[in-house]
Amino acid sequence: MIQTVEAVVDEQGKVRLLEAVQLSVPRRALVTILDEGPPPFSDETALLSEAALAEDWDRSEEDMAWSHLQSAK
Repeated sequence: MIQTVEAVVDEQGKVRLLEAVQLSVPRRALVTILDEGPPPFSDETALLSEAALAEDWDRSEEDMAWSHLQSAK
């Protein structure tokens, strides 16, 4: 199966994958250098975590657990 993963290549040619990859055995890979620069690092973790965290946060149990912090109207 072919899998595409986003990565950043630094000035020294080192490749850093932006997400974890699980392989059962070593595999060959192709690297395509894009014209635009890498995404800003500060937002990277938040963007990669957003979908996983949204599943947990968007539950009624979470709303109830944090309701004491909401200001009364």
